[in-house]
Amino acid sequence: MAIDKEGGRCVSTDIAAGISPAAALFHSLADETRLRIVQRLARGEARVVDLTAELGLAQSTVSKHLACLRDCGLVDYRAEGRQSFYSLTRPELMDLLAAAEHLLAATGHAVVLSPVHAAGQGGPGETRP
Repeated sequence: MAIDKEGGRCVSTDIAAGISPAAALFHSLADETRLRIVQRLARGEARVVDLTAELGLAQSTVSKHLACLRDCGLVDYRAEGRQSFYSLTRPELMDLLAAAEHLLAATGHAVVLSPVHAAGQGGPGETRP
């Protein structure tokens, strides 16, 4: 799941060693680059080349983080010719990020993690006019 910076492996190895899947999931979302990729994919599918251009990241960085998110089961891809189009597999992830926004706002640390929420489409517990 989340990439271990020292060992270069994903947390799925750590799960096999006894770390809970919940801890591994949150560890995988603890990386800013992966959150940025998730935010972008929440708006629709994208190729690696799209992500590198939009996020200003190296191709190897994007590929590494997409592999991690795929290991988590949060992202997958579809092949079309020689291109791969990545997308979120679990729309519930955006609910989780919206809930995190509310929690952080309640602690005085307002952030925008969910582009859907940022667009004024609501989140958990939010009322709209």
